[in-house]
Amino acid sequence: MMKIGNGIWVQSFLLVVVFLLLLPGCAPPADPVLPTLTTIGPGEITASSVTLGGNFTDDGGAVITERGICWNTSPGPTIANGKIADGNGTGSITHTLSGLHPGTIYYVRVYATNSVGTAYGNEVSFTTLANLPTIVNTQFYAITKSEAQFSSDITSDGGAAVTAKGVCWNTAVNPTLTGTKTIDGTGIGSFTSKATNLTPNTTYFARGYATNAVGTSYSDNVTFKTLSSNPQDADGNSYLTVTIGTQTWFAENLKTTKFNDGTPIPIVPDPMAWASLTTPGYCWYLNDAASYRETYGALYNWFTVSSGKLCPLGWHVPSNGEWTTLANYLGGESIAGGKMKEAGTIHWQSPNVGATNESGFSALPGGYRVGIGSFGNIENYCYLWSSEESTASFARIWWLDYRFNNLIPASDNKYFGFSVRCLKD
Repeated sequence: MMKIGNGIWVQSFLLVVVFLLLLPGCAPPADPVLPTLTTIGPGEITASSVTLGGNFTDDGGAVITERGICWNTSPGPTIANGKIADGNGTGSITHTLSGLHPGTIYYVRVYATNSVGTAYGNEVSFTTLANLPTIVNTQFYAITKSEAQFSSDITSDGGAAVTAKGVCWNTAVNPTLTGTKTIDGTGIGSFTSKATNLTPNTTYFARGYATNAVGTSYSDNVTFKTLSSNPQDADGNSYLTVTIGTQTWFAENLKTTKFNDGTPIPIVPDPMAWASLTTPGYCWYLNDAASYRETYGALYNWFTVSSGKLCPLGWHVPSNGEWTTLANYLGGESIAGGKMKEAGTIHWQSPNVGATNESGFSALPGGYRVGIGSFGNIENYCYLWSSEESTASFARIWWLDYRFNNLIPASDNKYFGFSVRCLKD
């Protein structure tokens, strides 16, 4: 064995090591870095989607374990925002992002993750296309001989500002802006409108409309019928009327305080007096004429109805058979109530099931007064007398309920106080 002590051998050994390290392939490996990548696009853009891609050209010396696309409505999107992953390694990807909001600016980058961290490509931006606005729930809630009031709701502008909204109507189905319309401002949300200069006793179709840069959209059709001429009671009150099939009805609850011969009808506010009454009498709900008279009319006991003098001359309280005729014309008792009830929840309690008032009857929930003199269920139920008794103590009634679509026949105590609708002779 040779001695290494003289230093020559040590130097030779070190030279050999250096020489070997300098040979190709023998250098120590470089530390890995972040991947290199490029965002490509955008491609085809719609109101809710876009096509994008990316190139992943260098893994940075460490395997790309996840790659994909990330996006946000603010600059600088990261994987903490919306993202879609697409495999690993280098190469190219293409994706269609969906579920985007119309008329919205988005910012997008591709990303790639290796053991060093996550790298992002260049940022690109795009704006999705706008849609037509969305308008729903057009309803009418007040009809006269020449006017109708409506409410509608624009739930989305489609990604472009609503520049015009209102209601259009015609005597033919699917009215458009080329016909008669209202103009009720701009923007989204609920709004009200009024159609004027209508023809009495005429069926109309109406739709809410909303216009943005893309065009105009419409709600579903609603159908309503204007009222006829106005009869008067002995107090001089005028009443809106409506023709339904072969019948012409009051479109309001009766509120007269006199018989048609001018004789006063006794008003009976006292509960004990009301409970023992076997002769004609009337009252206002809660004995409060100021709050309830104009909208809901009066509550009459059946002894007032059976006098035969309650309605104006030329009009009468309908018989049970005449109520049945109305129900049949409107498609039967199971659905007639919805076609008779005033639409919406201004006077009826929610949900006011099935209420369209397409008949124009405009039934209102005037509640009742029971035999012991107490009041109840204003805004919930509409009870209407017929002219026929069912037993010595009971008479026929028809009623409507905020929870149901029905027009319901029944019998109730003659002492009770219910609303009255008059029918033309």
